[in-house]
Amino acid sequence: MKIIMLGAPGAGKGTQAKKLATKYGIPHISTGDIFRANIKNGTELGAKAKVYMDQGLLVPDELVVCLVVDRFKKSDCEKGYVLDGFPRTIPQAKELDEALAKNGDAVEYAIDVDVTDAEIISRMSGRRACVGCGATYHVKSVPPKKEGICDVCGANLILRDDDKPETVEKRLKVYHDQTQPLIEYYQAKGILKSIDGSIGLENIFKEIVKIVEA
Repeated sequence: MKIIMLGAPGAGKGTQAKKLATKYGIPHISTGDIFRANIKNGTELGAKAKVYMDQGLLVPDELVVCLVVDRFKKSDCEKGYVLDGFPRTIPQAKELDEALAKNGDAVEYAIDVDVTDAEIISRMSGRRACVGCGATYHVKSVPPKKEGICDVCGANLILRDDDKPETVEKRLKVYHDQTQPLIEYYQAKGILKSIDGSIGLENIFKEIVKIVEA
């Protein structure tokens, strides 16, 4: 069960990836986690990635793919994995496919959680984060008991800069320019499955389970 989760920022793909990982006993893999683990463990690949990261530069696609494929060799990936947030571009997707093919391997499902821009802007601009303990809320779906105050520690709640509508719009533009073409790429390969991301957390998960268990 080798799955790539696709979707715009705020679509909820990370939440679904974690639920899949728990249900099927497979790892939820993000490139950020891979970078941190390799740097912490002092691996050769981690050292190479750190050189770029320390300069505030993007880690080259070839190196990212090496790190991802190396992660797949770990014993916890024997039954599969859920890859979240990578690939982000067509070149990354092609590099990943080529690297997997060398090992006689391939991604089985690319699952797109499809949500409109307007819904994403509404979702993200409604988020509130606690300045004290980091707890998160949403003004509509998960409101605090007292407006603007954290239920857990009583500190103030704020709208983070990266959740402000103008910032979300910029992130969505980057997504449409760079990442959305992956939808067509995986569709052409016959492994894309698209799910309406507005049907609610549990219903989305049920739909994904139907796909991978079909």
